[in-house]
Amino acid sequence: MASLTASSLSFLRFLLLQAKPGFLSSAVLVSNLRKASLSFSGKGFPSHRLPALRFRVACAAKPETVNKVVEIVKKQLALPDDRDVNGESKFATLGADSLDTVEIVMGLEEEFGICVEEESAQSITTVQEAADMIEKLLEKK
Repeated sequence: MASLTASSLSFLRFLLLQAKPGFLSSAVLVSNLRKASLSFSGKGFPSHRLPALRFRVACAAKPETVNKVVEIVKKQLALPDDRDVNGESKFATLGADSLDTVEIVMGLEEEFGICVEEESAQSITTVQEAADMIEKLLEKK
């Protein structure tokens, strides 16, 4: 049995991961956690002051949107079909220069029927960022 006690906690979520039997493995997403203590089967650990933690919560785009973006990026950059491109793929790592990025954005605008502002277009560096931006713009339509 494990327990966690915390103060000044505005958000806490445990995500249990697969682990060996009898062993607890968890990921904790927190915001504004100042002090925490943890105990396992009655054995306590001292409380510790933690630095202020801040995490950005973002909703990921639908897999279909990411897949369409991947297709457009591969087409614009003339990448082979066997080249692994996913949400974390950075345009620069894939060989895109600034002109290629503009062409990718234009292809996304045409495919999804959206208009991307220049500021937003310049801030896109990964496939996932492009997909997230598309979802946000489609919600506003």
